[in-house]
Amino acid sequence: MILRQIERIRRARRLDQLVVATSVDPSDDPLAALLADEGIEVFRGPLHNVLARYVGALDRWPADTVVRLTADCPLIDPGVIDATIDLLHGTGADYAHCRTQEAGYPKGQDVEAMTAATLRRAAELAETREEREHVTWGIWNQPDLYRLVRLPPPQEWGHVRWTVDRPDDLEFVTAVYEALYPANPAFTSDDIRAFVASRPDLATYGGDPRL
Repeated sequence: MILRQIERIRRARRLDQLVVATSVDPSDDPLAALLADEGIEVFRGPLHNVLARYVGALDRWPADTVVRLTADCPLIDPGVIDATIDLLHGTGADYAHCRTQEAGYPKGQDVEAMTAATLRRAAELAETREEREHVTWGIWNQPDLYRLVRLPPPQEWGHVRWTVDRPDDLEFVTAVYEALYPANPAFTSDDIRAFVASRPDLATYGGDPRL
């Protein structure tokens, strides 16, 4: 699943470097080995301090802008990645994103872009488990410290679930890939919507809206 997600991420035009930040825990050894075999850069850091992993990766691969993409999003949209980065740069903001908990693009197309200075400041100020585990918690919960901007979707899709956290999520995404990937590996979000619209059995698969 992560290789399919990375394949989609690599279609974004505004990214120069891709690094998977995973943990030093032995449970992540198979993941690190798979990525190494595929020639994908990997940074390994603390299991419970994901923010420290990001800073460690930034130290190893310096950049002016950092984009956070979580590994449970195999239907990520490269166009949304580019648009979020463009919004960050075009507004001069510290942090740009494309959805809140309930609003914006589909859950599973989450993109967060921030300046490297913002990420480092968040790490310096982090005091709670939430800040260390969720990376940007201390940024979007402190709008008085950071200038935040959100990329608005063409229409509201925040209720739509395309992430993979549960078995039914994986079954839904598998159905999407089996239907669309063989004919067009670069299938779009509009292709997904058209496919789900043609399959009423998938519209609320697992009890959540998928369209």
